[in-house]
Amino acid sequence: MVNWEVYIRQFKTYLKLERSLSDNSIEAYVRDVEKLRGYMESTHPRVSPMKTQVRHLQAFVMFVSEMGLSPGSQARIISGIKAFFQYLVFDEVIEQDPTELLEAPKLGRKLPDTLDVTEIDALLAAIDLSHPDGARNRAMLETLYSSGLRVSELVNLKLDNIYEDIGFLRVVGKGNKERLVPIGREALKYLLIYVREVRVHVPVKPESQSFVFLNKRGGRLSRVMVFLIIKTLAQKTGLKKTIGPHTFRHSFATHLIEGGADLRAVQEMLGHASITTTEIYTHLDRDYLKQVVKEFHPRS
Repeated sequence: MVNWEVYIRQFKTYLKLERSLSDNSIEAYVRDVEKLRGYMESTHPRVSPMKTQVRHLQAFVMFVSEMGLSPGSQARIISGIKAFFQYLVFDEVIEQDPTELLEAPKLGRKLPDTLDVTEIDALLAAIDLSHPDGARNRAMLETLYSSGLRVSELVNLKLDNIYEDIGFLRVVGKGNKERLVPIGREALKYLLIYVREVRVHVPVKPESQSFVFLNKRGGRLSRVMVFLIIKTLAQKTGLKKTIGPHTFRHSFATHLIEGGADLRAVQEMLGHASITTTEIYTHLDRDYLKQVVKEFHPRS
């Protein structure tokens, strides 16, 4: 019996209960394994997950590559498939992991887009504070830039996560991991103006009572809405860069490191599990150092 569906369902449960991943991460993993399932059912209909070998997986990777997917997309799909077979080993369905010898395409470290302080100031200044949405949007972008939050962390921020007395936010990040992050005085000021003077006049839906940022109908603000708000502001200011909520997070990290902040401290504030993820933000420091050597070293 070729029982891909059964094991994919069990894999989904494992990711939720054992790995404590978010719904978005779980769906992404499952989508990747479903791609493999579709390929295997069309090319090797009699081969079950237990009988899948590295040659099948290598052929699948070649198939994905020929579809024209970017190296980043290919690497993500391979990561999902590796997680699936690691689960099968964990659950003692198979003894040997066929993905151990499976290589992902080599990726260059893509430097994230950042905004300079002038560009951030222009975006913030373009918000109409006379409109109730303006107070919310200003508080939202100030918080993104001041604390380096992911967009999912922003829309899930709760009222009792704001520690006004010590100037910190309690954030629930990837894998339901909690961390405390500082929030600057300006950001906290706009956040409290929104909560105390604007949000109190919104007819809040019962299921959204605890969330900070609300839409006009009193429901929790969606991730898509945050993207649209930022895109509209970029157009309003004539900004040519393609930006989104993550751009503020990138800018937060880059500006801290440019200013001399310790990499480990930035890692803690961003909620990165690995220091290598944070090291991507040191690119501007390195550019500056190279420029110094070029200008001042006698043998450059």
